[in-house]
Amino acid sequence: MSATAPEARQWHWENAAAGGTAGFATVAVMHPLDVVRTRFQVNDGRVSHVPNYKNTVHAIFTIARSEGLRGLYAGFLPGVIGSTISWGLYFFFYDKAKQRYARNREDTLSPGLHLASAAEAGGLVCLCTNPVWLVKTRLQLQTPLHQTRPYYGIFDAFRTIMREEGFRALYRGIVPGLFLVSHGAVQFTAYEELRKVIVDIKHRGSKRHCQNPDDLLNSADYAVLGATSKIAAILLTYPFQVMRSRLQQRPSADGVPRYVDSWHVVKETARYEGVRGFYRGITPSLLKNVPASSVTFIVYENVLKLLKLARRND
Repeated sequence: MSATAPEARQWHWENAAAGGTAGFATVAVMHPLDVVRTRFQVNDGRVSHVPNYKNTVHAIFTIARSEGLRGLYAGFLPGVIGSTISWGLYFFFYDKAKQRYARNREDTLSPGLHLASAAEAGGLVCLCTNPVWLVKTRLQLQTPLHQTRPYYGIFDAFRTIMREEGFRALYRGIVPGLFLVSHGAVQFTAYEELRKVIVDIKHRGSKRHCQNPDDLLNSADYAVLGATSKIAAILLTYPFQVMRSRLQQRPSADGVPRYVDSWHVVKETARYEGVRGFYRGITPSLLKNVPASSVTFIVYENVLKLLKLARRND
């Protein structure tokens, strides 16, 4: 019993390291599309501080021309911090939950237990990282049209928010954020179930005996699995992302927030924009997240394999 406990802890940290590396690689490549998505999400057609863009390409060129590279990478530091921490903690909590559910079970985990593991991990990550995502959203929404004093970086943003709005403001958008736990749950459940199918197909078609069927998977398989599972998750949970972004906007100069709570967002969006309003910015979201998910899982799975190999060689 004592020999397996350190090994289990090491396994968890391997997953955390692989997840953190994957998250950093994802943000570094895809951040400009994240800025565009956030600006589309909050533009309900009734605000003056968010520029109007015709489409994703027009938005990228307009931001690059008027705000430069700094505009395209607005909120990059909290994005990197948040994504790296989120992915690291997510894989850590997710794998730990799976191992706990698998304890004393002889068969593989059911889809329901994969769903429970992903939901548990997502809820814990959301509570830890919501302040970082709020700051990222506000930095991304700063444009030359803003009339309030801009935040001069992540630390100034935290100080200003705490001074002007108090600690509770750091958790604006937490309700749709917790509902967004279903995003990771859907994605990871789809990933695990599709992974089983591909492993089974390759295992039956392989002429050589493989002690670990997962070794049959390659980077192309991880890319397909990551992209497919991400599309399913985005289509089902995107409205919660729009709600969270709208709630996390900076209040006006007089300190009044545009949306009071989640229900206010739902009512106003449905009233003035209809169903379409809940899917604003979905094109840059798909362009960002589908290939990003492929990159994330390629990096994660391959880093994890290297860490396992290094552990076996020690």
